[in-house]
Amino acid sequence: MENEINIGLMIKKKMKDEGRSVNWLAKKLNCNRQNIYKIYEKSNMDIVQLLRIGKILNHDFFNDISIMNINRK
Repeated sequence: MENEINIGLMIKKKMKDEGRSVNWLAKKLNCNRQNIYKIYEKSNMDIVQLLRIGKILNHDFFNDISIMNINRK
């Protein structure tokens, strides 16, 4: 789908906008860099993981998803 929400790309964009590195997020999530690259590739993910990443980045991805869903209608 053309307008499909891709949470991995949303996280990647937020990281870029904040000037954060893959290493920084990996350290915060207590994982390795490869896991972060895998997150970037995910079109969807577990809500607990998304909540945790959102808290680390101080960003509400759930609000972004809601707004995108409203705009798609």
